[in-house]
Amino acid sequence: MTFLSPVLMIGMIALVTLLTKNSIEKNSTVAFVDDSGIFSGDDFSKEKSITFEDLTEIGLEKAKIIVRESSQEGLLYIPSKENIDEIAKNIQFFSEESPSMIAISTLESIIDKKLEKEKMKQLEIDLVKLEKSKVNIDIKMSNFSGIKSSKLINGIKIGIGMGAGYLIMMFILIYGAMVMRSVIEEKTSRIIEVIISSVKPFQLMLGKIFGTALAGLTQFVIWGLLMVVIFIGSSYFFGVELHNNGVGMEQMGVEQLDRLAQNETQLVFDELMGLPLISTFIYFILYFLLGYLLYSSLYAAIGAAVDNETDTQQFMLPIMLPLMLGVYIGFATVINDPHGNVATIFSLVPFTSPIVMLMRIPFGVPWWQILISLTLLLLSFLAVVWVAAKVYRVGILMYGKKISYKELMKWVRY
Repeated sequence: MTFLSPVLMIGMIALVTLLTKNSIEKNSTVAFVDDSGIFSGDDFSKEKSITFEDLTEIGLEKAKIIVRESSQEGLLYIPSKENIDEIAKNIQFFSEESPSMIAISTLESIIDKKLEKEKMKQLEIDLVKLEKSKVNIDIKMSNFSGIKSSKLINGIKIGIGMGAGYLIMMFILIYGAMVMRSVIEEKTSRIIEVIISSVKPFQLMLGKIFGTALAGLTQFVIWGLLMVVIFIGSSYFFGVELHNNGVGMEQMGVEQLDRLAQNETQLVFDELMGLPLISTFIYFILYFLLGYLLYSSLYAAIGAAVDNETDTQQFMLPIMLPLMLGVYIGFATVINDPHGNVATIFSLVPFTSPIVMLMRIPFGVPWWQILISLTLLLLSFLAVVWVAAKVYRVGILMYGKKISYKELMKWVRY
């Protein structure tokens, strides 16, 4: 599963994309009755995803019967009213089943444009001049060296940051729970009594934590290598050439860059190659290790304090809240303002920094903030390990007693 997980994940995303695309591109048939006399077949012919059938001549009631007995998606009825506003308020769509929201949105768009033109005619607005007055803005993005950028790059950065932060949270929960369950299993089977005759409880706790961390790190390295292979393979599959956006790219002229970025896909791949992917992956490993070590110490202490997994529920919420807070802070603030005060503060707070800082890194974070964040995270880990070791030392041989927070505080003071 270590090797298959990335492939299965990408395959699932491709399958969902394919199914969604087929659902969106599904061609449906809609009949319409236009008593207003404003619409014609030409008004609906430009829409490719929906085939329209004009049943105006047979009237609304007969059209309802025909559509009900056919496989058409529904019947659009445009009434005859005194003015455009009344028509817009009284348009109806009849269907046996709930219609597709995409189809309804498409119909609303077509009708809106047509009625808008008719109303402008009534107000004697020159449609030709109005059409000529429209201006399409397409802002070109580049840095001060003249190297072009893509409008999608911010979305790519958001995706990388959010994905990395969410993965950190999930893996901390998964591997931390593994440590906790391992401690509970050894404690309930009484094998722990044999183990600690040769190993100190503190050494045993750190062994479990670091062993599981190395297992997770091995998986990350394998997944990282597989993702690089898949990324390079997909670039050739889509006919995209990979370029080095380092010093060589900065020395290239604007005309040569224009030839390289012939389409948006090429430009996106060039932007991806220009992102600090390697440093981001290294930071991901660092924050995963330190974040995992911080939280797994708490998980190990909880496992030592209880007799079974059911009793862990009262202690899990305080551990999960900072992780959930980090994810919500990241989604709520990093997207809009990655360098704002809220995002910066929570990227330095040890219990949320593994998630929030990783979400900020693709947008560019000063090295001193990363250094402070990692230092605080390391110091917090050492402090939490010291506290967790005291709980672990006492609780590992404690049986048959329901533990409260008050009791845990006594163990820390021993």
